[in-house]
Amino acid sequence: MSYGKVNGNPEKRCRKGATAAETRAARESTLNQARRSLILDAARSAFFELGLDGASLREIAKRAGYTPGAIYSYFANLEEIYGALLGESLERLNQVVEAAKGWSDSSSATELLRAKAEAFYVFYRENPKELDLGFYLFDGMKPRGLTPELNHELNEQLLAALQPVQLQLEALGLSTEQAVIETSAVFAHIVGVLILKNTGRSRLFKQNPDQLFERYMDSLVRRLPAT
Repeated sequence: MSYGKVNGNPEKRCRKGATAAETRAARESTLNQARRSLILDAARSAFFELGLDGASLREIAKRAGYTPGAIYSYFANLEEIYGALLGESLERLNQVVEAAKGWSDSSSATELLRAKAEAFYVFYRENPKELDLGFYLFDGMKPRGLTPELNHELNEQLLAALQPVQLQLEALGLSTEQAVIETSAVFAHIVGVLILKNTGRSRLFKQNPDQLFERYMDSLVRRLPAT
């Protein structure tokens, strides 16, 4: 008695099936990421043009080319979209500050301090709308509806961007407590100068914002024990 030939190797068919499923999953993940990015781009333009109060899910959906209901497949509410945008902004800020170097590979702590602080300042100087977005977290208007967990996570990202400044201050002889105070002052000065610049108030005093920042850093360095 003879039997017909078995149609293929079962193990091989399973591998092919798994590969096909993985390919479909990867394709779907890529599409979901693209759609999510499209929604965030639309939200960014809406927030920048209309503010947090003026933007709505309907407006964001319109700009993204989706129905409002489709947005809920990716974000639970408007505040979650805002949190995602601010999280991306703070991630870019962290990358810029982390990458900042002094004049050479053997830069001193003073040069690194200046480089890290300047990177923070220049990021927001060149991206004023990012500063507007972030100011909902800078002890000013807090975004309504953000969960305590998300609020904490975003604040931690902001502190992480300032951490390199604190570390260089400690390397220059300050205690951790003193370094935290001076880091807070650097942050406050940067934000204050940029608000003056972005609102045009710096012209009232006939001052150049970049020079104001440089003078502050000069005065800070002169106060440090290691310099």
